[in-house]
Amino acid sequence: MRPDTPAEADAEPGPDHGHPDLSADHIAEAERLLRTATQYPEDAEQLLLHAAAHLELAGERARATTLYDQLLSGALDNPVLVRALKAANLWEYGHEAEARAIIDGVRVAAPRDPAAWVIVAEALESHDELTQAHEIFTEAADLLVTPDTPIPHESRPLLIGRHRVRRLLGAAHDAWDFAADSLHTAPVPLDELHDPKRLWALGSSNPAELQAEITRLRAELGSYREALSRPFPVAVLHWPASEMAELLSAYPALASEYPSHEEHLAGIEGALRELSASGTPNLGIVTATVPSYEAFAASEAASPGDADLLPQYATTLAARGRAVGWPPRGECWCGSGNQYAQCHGPFAP
Repeated sequence: MRPDTPAEADAEPGPDHGHPDLSADHIAEAERLLRTATQYPEDAEQLLLHAAAHLELAGERARATTLYDQLLSGALDNPVLVRALKAANLWEYGHEAEARAIIDGVRVAAPRDPAAWVIVAEALESHDELTQAHEIFTEAADLLVTPDTPIPHESRPLLIGRHRVRRLLGAAHDAWDFAADSLHTAPVPLDELHDPKRLWALGSSNPAELQAEITRLRAELGSYREALSRPFPVAVLHWPASEMAELLSAYPALASEYPSHEEHLAGIEGALRELSASGTPNLGIVTATVPSYEAFAASEAASPGDADLLPQYATTLAARGRAVGWPPRGECWCGSGNQYAQCHGPFAP
């Protein structure tokens, strides 16, 4: 969610608490994203979140909070995530009480998105609130991770973060810690990466100790880059019934692609099951809207009635972070409100 380029402070910090040149770059990027959000309102949520993150990196935390408040004043795909980001930002510039109140609200909401849990837990961890951070990581793991089943990519930071906090607390390994170990593929074991004594090695004058720490840091950076380079989901396009009716009314040439809404839904589930059976990982569904599709067609200088544009549109939505993972764990992806297993899932009648 957040840009991965930190605002370094290798020069004496100014009011923005970061390197002046880098801060200016982050502010310029934030302004560019804000302009883009006005041009593409269907993507405004993601664009404004990235703009707020750049403002945080530039030290403009009050402006970032204003953006979070602007987002929360409207309809959002993921309001709990925005509240979590706001809480982490508020704490960094002295609004601890408000941040704690928001974090309590996130816990009560019990979101199904692991990112919100990770953000509030790491905010507590960064302020040495290790016991409460551990509680939140554990709550989220119990809620979102099912034992003895494959752990989704988006949930893995919960177990990794929990492992790190437990090492800092000196807690013995439990089942979730062993699961985190199994997820870690870098040459340096997770226990070693999360060893609190590593901090002392950074101040050592022993070349062998320093070299060992450099090796550990390289391994940790490699794991981080691997996570960042993970491709966006292979996503299938889903048209809700009302949007499909509007689409076919405006572009009847697409009727051959969508004979009926029931067939469209069945085709989505069938395509995803085939991809899964073939070994394709990281599958998802992106929900289409006619205004968004028309804006995409205009950006491609193409006609919305061109069926060849549909796969490109789905890929673009997935690349923008709009995909929802498949298969779902709760309600069905089709929007019926029924549980997936009793709707389009494998146990459906």
